[in-house]
Amino acid sequence: MPTLRQLEYLVALADLRHFGRAAQASHVSQPSLSQQLRALEQRLGTVLVERNQGSVELTPIGRELAERARCVLVAVEDMRELARRAQEGNAGTIRFGVTPTLGPYLMSNVILALHRQQPGLRLYIREGIPDEQALELARGQLDMLLGPLPIAGEGAIVEPLFRERLRLVAAPDHPLAQRPVLRRSDLKGAQVLSLHSAHHLHRQVAGFCMELEMELLRDYEGTSLDSLRQMAATGLALTILPDLYIRSEVGGSAGVKVLEVKDWEPTRSIAAAWRHGAAFADAYASIAECVRCEALAIVGA
Repeated sequence: MPTLRQLEYLVALADLRHFGRAAQASHVSQPSLSQQLRALEQRLGTVLVERNQGSVELTPIGRELAERARCVLVAVEDMRELARRAQEGNAGTIRFGVTPTLGPYLMSNVILALHRQQPGLRLYIREGIPDEQALELARGQLDMLLGPLPIAGEGAIVEPLFRERLRLVAAPDHPLAQRPVLRRSDLKGAQVLSLHSAHHLHRQVAGFCMELEMELLRDYEGTSLDSLRQMAATGLALTILPDLYIRSEVGGSAGVKVLEVKDWEPTRSIAAAWRHGAAFADAYASIAECVRCEALAIVGA
């Protein structure tokens, strides 16, 4: 019979379509992953992976087995979770994924509130790219996640929580910062900085640039919200930052000015997600409600 590790490798390869990335996601070397998948093929007596130069595709039977393997892995992880919760009590440890453009600026308030409500609850918080964490949720490697909509992934319950304004900022001496009234039409041709393209925020900013005919500077992608703010403060370009970051003590607006555009108020929607049928769905829903309350206390309804 196939081993659980072999099934994990097959699902990772189905999700990522790349041996190196699948090995990295599985915390194993690429040769080991490739060797185990060949062993799985030999055990099953069929080809699961088409190994073409420069691309990786699963065969039809490989895709079918990967989906069934995903169900097996999630079921096994749920059994482990049940056993872990039985040892730890009703609260236990939640493996919680969150986007780095949100977590540092909200989760401290959420953790304090949860600790008051459920002193025995523990959150193992891991920051990551939302699309990647959605795959980890589907594979049972995370219990729930918090990130911007849309959240991809089959078999997930997605609970919208709140809407957050996105703020256009610039150096105080930027020409646009000197105008008494700023309109959408004034932004045409303005240069804008954003995060790496793997981030959901980057895709939103790119959409705003297309909508308003601004220029997205792809040669100066930031590695964090702090780096975006700091580059904008030097006068390099405008940038767009989440409201929770602007309001937070660990983020803020030091060195930049928030620009109010009279006829433009961009936002993003934040949601929580967990697997459909999860054994502790009620606990995840209560955590999501706590996140909603704490966020709305900061940004308003």
